[in-house]
Amino acid sequence: MNQRAYEAGKAAYRRGDIQGAVEALSQAKQDGEVSGAVDHLLGNCLMKLGRFADAAAAYGHALEDASYGNSGALACNRGRALLAAGHLQEAIESLTLATKDSTYATPYKANVALGNAQLKAGNLREAGVAFRNAAIDETNPDPSGSLRSLGSCFMQMGRPIDAVEAYRTALDFTSPLSDQNQIYADLGLAYVASNRMAEAVDAFNHATADGQLVLSSEAQTAYDAARRATMTTSSSPSDTNAMLAAAGYGTGSFDPLDPLGESGEFMPSPEDTGFFSISEREIVEQDRRDRRAKRKHRGLRRFLTFLLILLIFAGVAGYAYYSGFGWPTQEAVAEGIFQTKGDGGDIADYLAGTVSEDAARQYSSILPSSLSGVKVSGVDRSMNESTVMATATLAAGGEQSYRIQMVRDGIGWKVADIEVMYPSQGGTDATLEDAETEAQVDAEAEVPAETTPTDAAPAEETPLEGEGVEGEGVEGEAAEAEYVEGESSEDTAE
Repeated sequence: MNQRAYEAGKAAYRRGDIQGAVEALSQAKQDGEVSGAVDHLLGNCLMKLGRFADAAAAYGHALEDASYGNSGALACNRGRALLAAGHLQEAIESLTLATKDSTYATPYKANVALGNAQLKAGNLREAGVAFRNAAIDETNPDPSGSLRSLGSCFMQMGRPIDAVEAYRTALDFTSPLSDQNQIYADLGLAYVASNRMAEAVDAFNHATADGQLVLSSEAQTAYDAARRATMTTSSSPSDTNAMLAAAGYGTGSFDPLDPLGESGEFMPSPEDTGFFSISEREIVEQDRRDRRAKRKHRGLRRFLTFLLILLIFAGVAGYAYYSGFGWPTQEAVAEGIFQTKGDGGDIADYLAGTVSEDAARQYSSILPSSLSGVKVSGVDRSMNESTVMATATLAAGGEQSYRIQMVRDGIGWKVADIEVMYPSQGGTDATLEDAETEAQVDAEAEVPAETTPTDAAPAEETPLEGEGVEGEGVEGEAAEAEYVEGESSEDTAE
């Protein structure tokens, strides 16, 4: 297939250039090639141009492409094209084929077209069956139109009582805002033919009440005759339901189009809708109840599904919160505070509200200002507090481990305390187990070793451990230098 020509044809069709679309699509296939997509669109274009025979041929070519599918729609379109081209029998065959495609989404379209084709062929009964099938199709947005056509079939067959039932049912399938005038006029003709003059006058009065409909000469003559008949008799209006019951409706065994059941195609079938086995009022009421039940069922199902999803989400969220999870996570907060300090930013956004300004400055001072990466080696979670062990890889080389205490902040976490950690085992990252023994290690480090007076160094020349951060003057600077050097040597040992 010439994809470029096909796309050009589609573009021309969308912008309304039908002739251009035909020219492009005609070049989209090579001789002998089958393409349902190309021929389907080409058939639509030819129909718009009134080239019905050519359109029928295009739809026929599309049907040859078994991989394309859409056989019901294609057969329906081909039948319509053949009907418009005057090939009546071929149209009936193609439309009948369309109605038998179980995958066809809108079979009522094929049934309506088939009913019209059968009417043209003079096959009143077959036309009635087609219109009946169109009327009971749930996808049909206008069942009243099909029922009116069914009533017309009954009238032409000389069965006005059946026509009355069809027209009354058609009225029940229209909304109050729909144009019901023509249906009432048809119903009036059916009543006159049934010799029910009072009902005929009432139907014609409805048809002409708003002045929008001008009755045909046949309907006007029937209207006048019905009015004259009602003026010359004192009988009360006849009971239409009794008339229909007398004709066999409501017994469950009478088929208006095949009363003897010889064809095997009852019209309509009680298994499908119950038409003509119950009154039209019962049909409408049942239809309304079914629609309400379906809407309620769909609404309840959607609500219960939403509620179940909500409960599951709330349960998962509650369990995660209780287990110490949040967003952003402890890992993300730890990595973020190191990255922010390394980029020269302010770490205040990561700190809890209880952290003082002095503590914030101290935490900032012990975080590396230059690093090549940070790794979280452990997290001890609880609902409101967490401990994170992190190891920073310094830009100059070496690593330094930290213990970071965090507190819950909404659904996320904030830093409450930062401590420098030294691993208890050489050559490995600091872990939560190391943190548990750190207090003992620090305590042992604070006990001075026993020395002899001669071995002891002068007090003023020995920097005190821990004074490096807060020392002042020359001694403070020396202590700070000693602290940094010690940190570097410890890192190198790891």
